[in-house]
Amino acid sequence: MKKFLKIIGIFLGVVLLLLALSPLFFKGTLEKLVKRTIDNNVNATVSWEDFDLSLFRSFPDAALTITNFSVINKAPFAGDTLASGKQLKLDMGITQLFKSGDNPIKIDALSLDEAFVNIRIDSTGQTNYDIAVKSDAPLNDDTEGNAGFSFDLKKYELKNSRINYLDESTQTFLTLTDVNHEGTGDFSLAESELDTETNALVSFRLGDIEYLKENSVTLDAVFQLDLENQKYTFLENEAKVNELPLTFNGFVKVNESNNEIDLTFKTPSSDFKNFLAVIPKVYAKNLDGVTTTGNFTVDGMLKGIVDDTYIPKMDIKIRSDNASFKYPDLPKTVRNISINADLKNETGLLKDTYLNIGGITFKIDDELFNANGSIRNLTENMLVNLALKGTLNLANIEKVFPIELDQKLSGVFKADVTTKFDMNSVEKEQYQNIETNGTASLSDFTYSDAAFNNPIAISKAAITMSPGNNISLNEIKATTGQTDIAASGSIQNLLPFLMSKQDLKGRFNVTSNTFNLNDFMASESKESKTTSEETTQITSAKDQIKIPDFLNATLDFSAKKVIYDNLELTNVKGTASIANETANLQNVTSNILGGNIAFGGNVSTREQTPSFAMELDLQKIDIDESFKKLEILSFFAPIAKALQGNLNTKINLQGKLNDDLTPQLTSLAGSALAQILTAEVDPEKTPLLSKLGEQIKFLNLDQLSLRDVSTALTFENGNIKVKPFDFNVKGIKVDVAGQHGLDKNMNYNVSLDVPARYLGNEVSGLLAKLDEKEANETTVKLPVGITGTFNNPKIALNTQAAVQELTQRLIERQTDKVKDKGKDIIKDILGGSTNTADTTKTNTPTTKEETTKVVKDILGGLFGKKKKDTTGN
Repeated sequence: MKKFLKIIGIFLGVVLLLLALSPLFFKGTLEKLVKRTIDNNVNATVSWEDFDLSLFRSFPDAALTITNFSVINKAPFAGDTLASGKQLKLDMGITQLFKSGDNPIKIDALSLDEAFVNIRIDSTGQTNYDIAVKSDAPLNDDTEGNAGFSFDLKKYELKNSRINYLDESTQTFLTLTDVNHEGTGDFSLAESELDTETNALVSFRLGDIEYLKENSVTLDAVFQLDLENQKYTFLENEAKVNELPLTFNGFVKVNESNNEIDLTFKTPSSDFKNFLAVIPKVYAKNLDGVTTTGNFTVDGMLKGIVDDTYIPKMDIKIRSDNASFKYPDLPKTVRNISINADLKNETGLLKDTYLNIGGITFKIDDELFNANGSIRNLTENMLVNLALKGTLNLANIEKVFPIELDQKLSGVFKADVTTKFDMNSVEKEQYQNIETNGTASLSDFTYSDAAFNNPIAISKAAITMSPGNNISLNEIKATTGQTDIAASGSIQNLLPFLMSKQDLKGRFNVTSNTFNLNDFMASESKESKTTSEETTQITSAKDQIKIPDFLNATLDFSAKKVIYDNLELTNVKGTASIANETANLQNVTSNILGGNIAFGGNVSTREQTPSFAMELDLQKIDIDESFKKLEILSFFAPIAKALQGNLNTKINLQGKLNDDLTPQLTSLAGSALAQILTAEVDPEKTPLLSKLGEQIKFLNLDQLSLRDVSTALTFENGNIKVKPFDFNVKGIKVDVAGQHGLDKNMNYNVSLDVPARYLGNEVSGLLAKLDEKEANETTVKLPVGITGTFNNPKIALNTQAAVQELTQRLIERQTDKVKDKGKDIIKDILGGSTNTADTTKTNTPTTKEETTKVVKDILGGLFGKKKKDTTGN
């Protein structure tokens, strides 16, 4: 016995060793077989990260695991991913590993984890999943094209996967996400039963209309499989769309050139709760405890073939009669609910699918609302015929339905409208084909949004519609914060705006008593508490102000008062044309800063960085007030804050804007003309004038009064260049030129035309040689260099240049006086000539010696070598 047990132990050990080592022998062979089979049969690039064969994990079967695989299309969908996944696992009997290359390997079970399947049909009808090598295509080697794998499945599953389906020709987009599906059966039999469980989130869009968005769909079904005829028949089953239960009868058959469908479905009960179950859970919440009366049924039929031309004929009826519902925790009930709607297709052509709404009616309190009509030709030139009539109190929505809105709704909407149009006319703005009649109004409506500091309250809005898409805005009255607005006008394309996302076009007359732009800006800061009770963090959170991209309108506006930041304008009038996120302002006038303003230009928020261009004409504005409240002016001329008076200025500017639509100063370019009408100066208000007054005491800046002083400025690369201008300070002419930057660094050249006597001892010797009247009337230019910053200026007086100028002028003046009497004498003195002057040609009793003495005295004053006059003169 011991010997037998020992033999058994050795045998089992060898078997286990062979099982452990067999993947090393078979893995390479099997991977080559898989690769060769794919290359021979698939016109796509197939790759994987790892190919693993195990005999232990699924014993007694072998498990083939392929990880991180992908199937990439070749032309005409080159580069598109047809399929990919985290893991593909195939289970097969161990004996399958020992089959020769001529015998197919049978697969018992298949599992896909985190797969992505992307099915696409382009506008010409080509499909990206048609990747099988054509039968007449040459094979890569001598292996038969059908050799490789065969599926003898008993179980398969798809876990946490996604399936996309896009048909560009019909603009149909179907997405299944979070797909979990498994099936158990025996595919080796000609006829068998397949037991399946499926759940997924379904989204469906046709054109621009989204019919389903992540709606939960489940299906537990048993199918009768007829694999020989490829016919699959529903047996026992139950499906749910969200929470709406449905049962199916019928079959789906796969033919060689098309698919055949013959299905009927219906709700297994008629409880009105079935209607609430259609609504996604995120909106409808839990239906437990909901009280309902009346019925709701869905009864549908799909029958026909599916190919490139046809879809199944359909007749889906949705009915409800005199129903009601009430949630247990909400105060109001929705009553008198009636639904009569049919989705039909009687030809099998997709374009002939239509929705007929015999009537949808409901009542909340005593307010009845009704809609009816039809929508035909869904996939081509959609034909719409609708009528709306009734009253809806928006505040009641949250009182009858447990919906979580981003904001509280209030207001009463009333409508009595009929409309008939086709989408081609809407898109091409052929308004003559649009037949709309009726009225609609909204009153006591309040809208809150984080983008605004305060709620927007619309007390009343009313429109009247007539054929040809003629829509009159009878009135709209709204307030927010300090702002009130009243408007009327005409809307050219309300339906194109609502139906096809075109720009809203029209012309409106807007009036306001107070319009505060700050009311339309985001709150400047928001406060959030950290986990520590002792710490509170305040962060800036300014949103960018944007001109609406859907507006293409003209506004004629007038406002008694407009407030922007700390600036107040009165009697504002003008026209604004808005299009492409750009506002063009024309003929805008206002009273501001004690004077008048006229301006035009544009503001654009179309690019990531907003921009502007403007022409500004300010007349008789108060200097002190304007430089306090118009920050841009304080950068242009910081020294002006020391002025009290009035000025005129014309400014042409363009540049970039910050998110709050204030100018980026470094981006400014343009020019300005400024004229000081009258102004008094307070040197103490600016360090520059104060320091200038200290170094040039005779200037008496505290007594300076300016009148009719004009200058021109240019702006470029953050610098303000000032063209030369002059003014008078108590008889002293001042010439100024230079530039300063937005960083307040400056470089100015100032020239003071001052009485020479103000230079004191520097020139007293020179002036002493003139008579008293000449000495008092003689002036000289005193150069002054101003650098540094406006807050820390540096003043450089060039007195030496003034002295040199004065000396040169005195020489020339004295020379002119004796020119007619003593040219030769001066030449003798300065040039050493022996010629004498003819003194008989003048009546002035001046001698050669006197002239020589004057010139020598001047030269002595210039070079510092003047000799003392021993005569005492």
